[in-house]
Amino acid sequence: MASAQKSLAQAIRDRRSTPSFDGEPIPASDLKLILDAGLKAPSGYNMQPWRFIVVQHPEQRRRLRAASYNQAKVEEASVVIVACGDCDGWRKDLEEMLRLGRAAGMPESYAAQAAANVPEYLSGFSDAEMHGWLNKQVTIATTSMMWMAEVLGYDTAMLEGFEQQGVCETLRLPMSYWVVSLLAIGHLKGADKFDGGRFDSSHTVFGEEYGKQLKLK
Repeated sequence: MASAQKSLAQAIRDRRSTPSFDGEPIPASDLKLILDAGLKAPSGYNMQPWRFIVVQHPEQRRRLRAASYNQAKVEEASVVIVACGDCDGWRKDLEEMLRLGRAAGMPESYAAQAAANVPEYLSGFSDAEMHGWLNKQVTIATTSMMWMAEVLGYDTAMLEGFEQQGVCETLRLPMSYWVVSLLAIGHLKGADKFDGGRFDSSHTVFGEEYGKQLKLK
């Protein structure tokens, strides 16, 4: 394991978007814990439409860097998890999702409702709407992996700067895959990023309706 585990509260408080990594390999046991955190994330209808490409080989990270606006951290990181969503995942996985649900105690009435509602809801999406839906689902899972990595003592950078087609070609992704983000993981090299600060809650949090101050005792 990377180091003594942090509490989640400490990880949230201390995290910065890492500017540079030292490239040291991550033990497989830690990588598995990080991936499992993403796989256990919640998703709409439990459809789990995420697909993760784990890029560790130096040459492949170099290629991926070229498709990510030449960001050095893509090549420097110990591992880059390319987080994608499958636009056709719900079609392929609905029956398996229902099977797993039934095996875990899903009521038959709920299963029947999901079997009808999922196709009715998702089949009507335009490409833009599907990409928007996948962005939400996949980001929840990727964020779960980011926090697990930070709790385990690693440093992370969530990257949204990349060329969609370039990443797809580099990783030979199926045509139904939509790349959402890249999660770079490793150990900090050099100075950490400055603390950019956060807006006061009065600027961004309201109670009951917009403009009303939320009062917390």
